[in-house]
Amino acid sequence: MSTEVLTTISPSTNKPVLTRNGLSDSDVALLPAIATQAFNGFRLTSLEERQGILRRALKLINHNQDVLAKELTEQMGRPIAYTAKEITTAVARGEYLLKISGDALKDTEGEPENGFKRYIRKAPIGPVLILFAWNYPYLILVNSLIPALLAGNSVILKPSPQTPTIVERIHDIFAEAGLPDKVIQYFHCGSMTRLESIARSPQIKLICFTGSVAGGLQVQRAAADRVVPVGLELGGKDPAYIRDDVDVKWAAEEIVDGAVFNSGQSCCSIERIYVAEKVHDEFVSAVQDVLKGYKLGDPFDRSTNVGPVVSKRSAQTINAHIQDALEKGAKDSTPENQSFTSPPLGGNYVKPTLLTNVTHDMDVMNDETFGPVIPVMRVGNDEEAIRLMNDSEFGLTASIWTEDAAKGEELAEQVEAGTVFVNRCDFPSPDLAWTGWKNSGKGVTLSKFGFEQFVKLKSFHIKDYPK
Repeated sequence: MSTEVLTTISPSTNKPVLTRNGLSDSDVALLPAIATQAFNGFRLTSLEERQGILRRALKLINHNQDVLAKELTEQMGRPIAYTAKEITTAVARGEYLLKISGDALKDTEGEPENGFKRYIRKAPIGPVLILFAWNYPYLILVNSLIPALLAGNSVILKPSPQTPTIVERIHDIFAEAGLPDKVIQYFHCGSMTRLESIARSPQIKLICFTGSVAGGLQVQRAAADRVVPVGLELGGKDPAYIRDDVDVKWAAEEIVDGAVFNSGQSCCSIERIYVAEKVHDEFVSAVQDVLKGYKLGDPFDRSTNVGPVVSKRSAQTINAHIQDALEKGAKDSTPENQSFTSPPLGGNYVKPTLLTNVTHDMDVMNDETFGPVIPVMRVGNDEEAIRLMNDSEFGLTASIWTEDAAKGEELAEQVEAGTVFVNRCDFPSPDLAWTGWKNSGKGVTLSKFGFEQFVKLKSFHIKDYPK
């Protein structure tokens, strides 16, 4: 009998939309053993068989994009105009990982020598526990699920209680695609005690966590008493630097999108903007012009650009960051916009907010805000901008905006982040390593390097029989 009932609250109405039952302690304890049994069979399948299953599953996900998109809008509040794009992007990302899997998982030959055969094989690691967040659940899940299965592992999935249907859909789709029974298991859970108990299981061979820094540290501590890898994709406070040679109107369009899309609820959304003094005022004016065209409102209205944030608590945190900045001398430079002042009643609506005259003494320039806030700080030169960009405990992504792409690349070398964009932002590319520096995480997903945590290396050293 379950001891936990999880209720998903709509961000746009703050009313319950669905409930799920969690598992009992004894049922959670059974998952690793079942996953181990499934793994022992699945590991014997060929890569070609696994690729076929994944190919069929991705087609089914794409075919069901409208249903999946509607569920996302209902459960986490992103406007319906954009949720289907997450599904198609997740499929495209999965297709890329599928395409490179042969090379990524192939044997590595040793040095040739008469009478000897030597090579390194990438063996599946075993049952993988994947704990993933609500803000981009399909994209986040694909990062780990696809390479885990292609490598021959079984997986146990734990979604956020905010978006519980994702694992149910994925489980059913992969079953329809021909994945053997129990290779994917899932459970709903809001109890950290239960998560810690499964993380401690010696039958779990890898833990992948995407979420807050605090949550990641809890999972890491739970696994600390044994030798098990823990991949962490955590928070960000991602900076952008606007040099004085850019087309300011173009940069403003891009920056607002990078800061406000998904209501700013992305680990790689722009949360700090440094603007060269020469173009600062012009840039602020251009951002204001862009914001005048945005619409905050009902996420099921296809004309809405910005929906609610995920919870009352999130809205309180965002508003606290704004208030702290204003009390310390920042200015609310948000333009007049009727949708910002009269959003629908009952939801967790936070207006896109442009703050100027900000400093690093303010929470909004140090702590992860995770909301639609655009704090702009004036800088005198490249050196000051880079110093301020690096003045953070986080290091996920950063962006430099300049007409001189070569100079942008040169400056990017100095930025302390796992991904540095020049004239782009907020776009995890599947052919590049997705990795956090500093407190933004550890481990790698995406690219050929994203397969490495899902395998263990086994060296074969074979000598011809000497007689």
